[in-house]
Amino acid sequence: MKKLLLALPLVTTLFGSIPLVQAAPDSVQPIDRVVAVVDDDVITLNELEQQLQSIRKQLARRNTQPPSDALLRRQLLEHMVMERIQLALAQRIGIRVDDESLNQIIGNIAAQNHTSLEQLRADLQNEGIAFADFREDMRKQVILTKLVNAQVANRVIVTPQEVKTWLESRAAQDQNTEYHLAQILITVPESASPEQVQAARSRAEEILSKLRGGADFRQMAVAYSGDQQALEGGDLGWRSTAQLSSFLADQVIDMKPDQLSDIIRSTSGFHILKLIEKRGEERHVVHQVHARHILIKTDAITSDAEAKARVERLRQRILAGEDFATLARANSDDKVSASQGGDLGWANPGTYVPEFDSALSQLAVGATSDVFRSQFGWHIVQLLGYRDHDSTDEVRTAQAQEALRRRKIEEEQQNWLRRLRDEAYVEYHLDE
Repeated sequence: MKKLLLALPLVTTLFGSIPLVQAAPDSVQPIDRVVAVVDDDVITLNELEQQLQSIRKQLARRNTQPPSDALLRRQLLEHMVMERIQLALAQRIGIRVDDESLNQIIGNIAAQNHTSLEQLRADLQNEGIAFADFREDMRKQVILTKLVNAQVANRVIVTPQEVKTWLESRAAQDQNTEYHLAQILITVPESASPEQVQAARSRAEEILSKLRGGADFRQMAVAYSGDQQALEGGDLGWRSTAQLSSFLADQVIDMKPDQLSDIIRSTSGFHILKLIEKRGEERHVVHQVHARHILIKTDAITSDAEAKARVERLRQRILAGEDFATLARANSDDKVSASQGGDLGWANPGTYVPEFDSALSQLAVGATSDVFRSQFGWHIVQLLGYRDHDSTDEVRTAQAQEALRRRKIEEEQQNWLRRLRDEAYVEYHLDE
């Protein structure tokens, strides 16, 4: 639960405006004013100050020294602007989260943290977060997730050739290593002029110089990074090379813990990476089972009792010495395995329904089970053998496909956000 309470308020500071510190009823409120115009919406000074109080608390919990209030306000304001732009788009295209769905999501959060809804309320209150505010922030987060899925994630495709190409690359040779990374990104507009590009590069060079001179990476990320993880100190978490863009993966492979990269140019801007630590990945060995079966289904013609009796007769014939495979080909209603003499091949744990697993677990190799029922009908199963199988290559391929998909989503999301920001009408009035 502690981890949830540390993480969720920070997420809300990135995308929402939860007033974590409520002013006393009798306290004097500062005169509010508009600090940003975002298309047809506005962000007020009070909203920004509430966010500032929240992020200060979160940075303190992470032992991250915050930058000056002026820098932090600008960073927070830009995040709030991006949230307003996205929420406005979600509203236009009809993305909603009703109360019933929201209640289920919050219930799932409590269950995943092994706590009750009542305890979740109490824990949030102890953190200074009103439950009503928490609910509305969660609603916004779900809306934003649905928006990204609709606009970006659902359109991303990873082809088998892309997986094959990556598996043959230099980065793939580093398959047993994962990297804990942090990043500072100095963004460049999509249609940037040469002067804007040069200004961004100069800013990146200045930041890198300060970092090499001993400046704290997390503090610099909070102050200057244009990445979505900026307010988390630029922390990207653990990544395999497949989850990183190729231009970043090539840099990371040769880095050592605590090392800074040189400035890396991409379509998004200029990146500075820090390798926090790295770890090896164990091989994936699974205990597989090899079995064959005969299935008789029940239907409009074959009653449940008749199906069971047919399987009983087939079992008796097998015990009397008839060939299992021959009987399976002639009688089994599982047509796929029937063509193979009932052979199901080698299966990983969790492949079969519980009734099937239970029957297999009671058999010696070569033995035939009693008749049993599953959701598919009546069975008998014969255990052919066990083996420990190194499935590292299969797992590696599946992981590469998922990691490449995540990489594509992140890249497309970054480009999509840049386009949204460039197309929006934004006026800043922070310094007025």
